[in-house]
Amino acid sequence: MKNTSKYVKQFFPVQQTEMKWVKKTHIEQAPTWCSVDLRDGNQSLMIPMSLEEKLEFFRLLVKVGFKEIEVGFPAASETEYTFLRTLIEQDMIPDDVTVQVLTQSREHIIRKTFEALKGCKNAIVHLYNSTSLAQREQVFRKSKEEIIQIAVEGAKLFEKIAAETGAAYRYEYSPESFTGTEPEFALEICNAVLDVWKPTSDRKAIINLPVTVELSSPHVYANQVEYMCEHLNYKEAVVVSLHPHNDRGCAVADSELGLLAGAERIEGTLFGNGERTGNVDIVTLALNMYAQGIEPGLDFGNMPEITELYERVTGMHVYERQPYAGKLVFAAFSGSHQDAIAKGMRWREEQHSDTWTVPYLPIDPTDVGREYETDVIRINSQSGKGGIGYLLEHNFGYVLPAKMREDVGYTVKSVSDKEHAELSPREVLDVFTAHYVNINDHIKLLDYHFERKPEMSVTLSVEIDGVVKELSAEGNGRLDAVSNAVKKQLNVEFSDLTYEEHALTSGSSAQAITYVSITLKDGKKVWGAGIHDDIIASSINALFSAVNRGINQ
Repeated sequence: MKNTSKYVKQFFPVQQTEMKWVKKTHIEQAPTWCSVDLRDGNQSLMIPMSLEEKLEFFRLLVKVGFKEIEVGFPAASETEYTFLRTLIEQDMIPDDVTVQVLTQSREHIIRKTFEALKGCKNAIVHLYNSTSLAQREQVFRKSKEEIIQIAVEGAKLFEKIAAETGAAYRYEYSPESFTGTEPEFALEICNAVLDVWKPTSDRKAIINLPVTVELSSPHVYANQVEYMCEHLNYKEAVVVSLHPHNDRGCAVADSELGLLAGAERIEGTLFGNGERTGNVDIVTLALNMYAQGIEPGLDFGNMPEITELYERVTGMHVYERQPYAGKLVFAAFSGSHQDAIAKGMRWREEQHSDTWTVPYLPIDPTDVGREYETDVIRINSQSGKGGIGYLLEHNFGYVLPAKMREDVGYTVKSVSDKEHAELSPREVLDVFTAHYVNINDHIKLLDYHFERKPEMSVTLSVEIDGVVKELSAEGNGRLDAVSNAVKKQLNVEFSDLTYEEHALTSGSSAQAITYVSITLKDGKKVWGAGIHDDIIASSINALFSAVNRGINQ
């Protein structure tokens, strides 16, 4: 890549601006949201949505909470026209929802647009023409004055046709390719349009400042937005809107800084679909606000449902790492991440905390319809003891001792590594059960009987490699007596027996689990677990599990 000399800066920085937005630390309230999925997001599809798919998507957008929805370019095609007419004639537009339509500054197109809107209660008619230096010179080959004339004539046609039809819709104007337009000229053309419309506080006009192509860093755009907000005529009667595209991957940043700079409205799409690299991702932008305690006014509480419908009707795929919505965005495979998340979740429970500060998780996954069990702690060969222990505890109620979590972690990871696969929670449980619980391949408990005389005495009926035997011994307690019987009569050497136990379930069918560790004569520590509805039997089974595992090693 040796051709950088052919690239020049195509944007025009604002020379005089106070940059008030720099002093703000956060967005204080959500903007007005306008979805353009059914226009910009649809025209960018290889196979545009059918009428039925567009109607289904419209219902989804209403359900999510959008109050402004751009439904297309009705004069551009019969499909677009029919879609709008269907919405109106089947009374599918709620009273609190405004539909938006796009039109060029040409009389027959504007007339067809108003015709398509007949009977619509609430609408925004959106006029645009391109204003950038590159477009003026290369595409239209017109002067600034001629470009202004196109916009003004379109604005006047709006007024004329509205008067003829009796429509009282709101108006929007976009200086398309705003980011490549001299700020002073952008201001001049927008004010010329406003002077035609003469908006009032009861019927505000929208001035939309599109990032048709990202040409600069986000702070340059913020300065341009602030300049326009400060100098537009009819300021109290104008809503400044943003429509960022994502050519430089900065659409979310453009939007956030633009809102700090004074904008009040965002046009974008779910998951950022749109021409070229797409539009601003409203899901990301809204949930960024939500993560800082700002109510976004949109409900993404069932993200899996939203994602499924979006992928089905658009044929697009939501990337697995897409912020907030991707299948893997809450997933932690790394051992250190899993450990931190598990400890953070446990800390919240211990502290009865109402705030969310869990490491590595910017929001609570359940707030967007995800589940801890399947979405957060994901187990593969990179996982750690903390995550595996948390999964077994959170999903199945097994509270493993700290040292045992490490041992189980290595076992689970080795299985994942050998199979070159991620393990589901149930598969992790299966590994734990198969390797640690009620292991009886050499010594199997058949029955037991205890007496105190005065030390605790035990008589065990066991099956050893298929042969039934009786063992007996005494000890300081039940498990010590069993341990002595195994060591003395089966000639198995081990020491440092430790155990922990807890109930697995409650009620008459409650089961207990016991975790036992022993140290073999070579110094290696071995763990076993036992499960039974009798706590004594679970302890003996745990000891036999550890002994059997020691014999196998």
